[in-house]
Amino acid sequence: MNIEFTKMHGAGNDFIMVDDREETFPVENREWMAAVGTRHTGVGCDGFILVRNSENADFRMRFFNPDGGEVEMCGNGARCVARFARDIGVANDVMSFETVAGILRAEVLGDDVCLHLTKPVDWSLNQTLEIDGEQIVYSMVNTGVPHVVVEVDDLAKIDLCRMGAAIRYHDEFKPAGTNANFITVTGTNSLAVRTYERGVEDETLACGTGMTACALIAGRMGKVVSPVKVTCAFGDILTVGYTLDADGASNVTLAGGAEYVFCGVIEV
Repeated sequence: MNIEFTKMHGAGNDFIMVDDREETFPVENREWMAAVGTRHTGVGCDGFILVRNSENADFRMRFFNPDGGEVEMCGNGARCVARFARDIGVANDVMSFETVAGILRAEVLGDDVCLHLTKPVDWSLNQTLEIDGEQIVYSMVNTGVPHVVVEVDDLAKIDLCRMGAAIRYHDEFKPAGTNANFITVTGTNSLAVRTYERGVEDETLACGTGMTACALIAGRMGKVVSPVKVTCAFGDILTVGYTLDADGASNVTLAGGAEYVFCGVIEV
């Protein structure tokens, strides 16, 4: 069996997109998915995204990490799938689609996509965590998936894989674990971020839900104001908008480019 796919990226966050409305993609074959998702020897990606039919929205998005494990949502992936779904005729420029994290809305604006996220939950500010005998101050919020945010003085000097993995697998966040983000505030409306992503188990060039979490945490702590320009490791800038409220934040949006890379066929 052959699977047609399209490679896309949002701010360097890259995905294998598949029109799977006939549900033929082998989601149970995690070994095969991991091989395809591996860079150098496979297609390589930060995730697999399937477009499936939905009774509640224009379509259903299923997202799988490169290791084949399914997760609730992916911000940059959601922006890419919105453009992909519009282009294959599944949705119009303004659409809604179903995810495990809830129903999302998106608007395709040329090459850019503005994603309206579900209300963030599970806020936790200024907590401490012990890593290698050192006390780390962190905050946390779930923007579709859980994200820890740690402010640092210099992103370039962070041993990101060591620190990110230590946070991701820390007992405090078991059993599911968490994503780990490190930020530096660069202005009243701007910050820079690096992310260690759960499921990828490495630094990613960008993480949409992570960039959103960073802007929200920094906003709640009075360090930035909306809209926030967030620079990722890839160098692209995404814009996070929000309204602070008694429950944390609402009207959360993530906007930026969603780009095509190439199309191909994978043999199963």
